[in-house]
Amino acid sequence: MSMPKWLKVSHQQVFPHRAFVVSDVTAVIDYERSTKDNKVQAADRESGLPLWQVEVLDGDPAASKRARTLTVKFATPAQPECPPNTSGMPFTPVVFEDLSVLPYVDRSTESGRIAWSFRASAMTADIGKAGPSATGRATA
Repeated sequence: MSMPKWLKVSHQQVFPHRAFVVSDVTAVIDYERSTKDNKVQAADRESGLPLWQVEVLDGDPAASKRARTLTVKFATPAQPECPPNTSGMPFTPVVFEDLSVLPYVDRSTESGRIAWSFRASAMTADIGKAGPSATGRATA
């Protein structure tokens, strides 16, 4: 059986209570190739495209402290842009397009735990209402 490395999921499956961007989009740094004076941007191993990242707040009130914020990465030729925040909230609600997850074992604790890497092709404004039945989403 051939399993894909990255598993495709819908935005709604991962963020039923919405997702909020809490940082600027920044380049992912390749620490193995970088030096103190020369930062090198990481590239996707499969496509060779530059990697970008954004910090995200999961709107799920039941999310644990560890799971409340996460990083979503993009493999795109140009730096993705956050949609404008027209929500009236301090953070920008977004929808991630073509969202994929990669499970891995986080060995930062003695017993280890399952963790997830997130990757998307783009992000758009989420103008829907919070909650599992959110509708009315549009692109920015």
